[in-house]
Amino acid sequence: MKREFFEPVLGIDFGTSNSAAALIDADGQLRVMPLDGLKAAMPTALFFSNETHSTLFGSEAMQAYLSGEEGRLMRAIKSLLGSKLMDEQTVVNGQAISFFDIVVLFFKELKARSEAHLGQPITRAMLGRPVHFVDDDRERDDLAQATLGRAALEAGFTHIDFQLEPIAAAFDFEQRITKETSVLVVDIGGGTSDFTVIKLDPKHRKNTERASDILATTGVHIGGTDFDRLLNLSHVMPLLGYKHIGPSGRLVPNSVFFDLTTWHLIHHAYSRKNMHFARELWTSYADQTLHKRLIDVLEDQQGHRILANVETAKINCSVSHEGAAVDLDFLDRALHPVITPASMGESLAQSLDQVVQCALQCVAASGLASVDVVYLTGGSSALQPLMDALQLAMPQATLMPGDRFGGVAAGLAYAGAVATLELSA
Repeated sequence: MKREFFEPVLGIDFGTSNSAAALIDADGQLRVMPLDGLKAAMPTALFFSNETHSTLFGSEAMQAYLSGEEGRLMRAIKSLLGSKLMDEQTVVNGQAISFFDIVVLFFKELKARSEAHLGQPITRAMLGRPVHFVDDDRERDDLAQATLGRAALEAGFTHIDFQLEPIAAAFDFEQRITKETSVLVVDIGGGTSDFTVIKLDPKHRKNTERASDILATTGVHIGGTDFDRLLNLSHVMPLLGYKHIGPSGRLVPNSVFFDLTTWHLIHHAYSRKNMHFARELWTSYADQTLHKRLIDVLEDQQGHRILANVETAKINCSVSHEGAAVDLDFLDRALHPVITPASMGESLAQSLDQVVQCALQCVAASGLASVDVVYLTGGSSALQPLMDALQLAMPQATLMPGDRFGGVAAGLAYAGAVATLELSA
């Protein structure tokens, strides 16, 4: 039955790499917002064009940057939440703007696109948050959530609530089960990996109080952007001199390579100071071809393009279970570094072990000997080395892939609808 005076709650999964939104409409139906053309998942990216002085979002932002249009690309801005950088100023199109205001711009666009699709204003939001924005620092973690909420309010929302992202994913999965099930939710996002052990039951779907069903939550600050950085360092950066031994027998200083492989730090590598430092590194190289490639990448500001192509190769390798080449034709057509299942597993082994250990800690903290289902969600949950490691660690559980990009947003929508019912009761 359609409810009168219904006020929708927009579930927002503001991700490090991608964002999504969904809501439950007046008929009780899930409606996923097509934020990026017809696609639900929208890259969490903004591009400030020097040519048109406009701001592009999502895929349009990435395409403009990768096409060579002059401007500034901002991605992985969620990674700055909880840090002092959030209130610092950066220059785009000749004007200073804080990173906080850039987050607000993204939220305003997400809100506007959702309202255009729904055909009415949206003032309520249920925001997802990781188990830990910042590991082992409660003060910074609280600051990150407060900053996220403040950005949503500045963007025009008047009422906001928060829900842990893995719990939201569990609520989405609960819509599809027929009996009581113990579940370990594995949410591998762009910046964090979060875990929840929860008892799900179709009879509990409309319950507003679910605290007794949540048995444990854990999280670690490792995610898809970390995997991209590690694969970039192991497969591409050696072609620019990473781990290269110079005439003195010493390694080339590595700070420039770490900046070039970290989404939200790439622009630092292009500063006048860092460019001067990189040019002076020529004396540290035994092979000047490597140094020339490094300077070409910095002068042409190709860091984001390389990282995007590493991410594409990572995905292709995971899907095909075969080697996938990283496209470097724009740099040197003779270069074809290949990410294979074996090399991916080797490059990511230490990080994946941390992720799996955190998952096992969650199960141990729940008091259960094992869980029935391991439910996978998040953009990087389809990595085959990760799935293999989880199955090996929990052989008695059924691994069940979920909606990688939309599951959390859907769960937030269900949580928001239940909360609204409680308020109107």
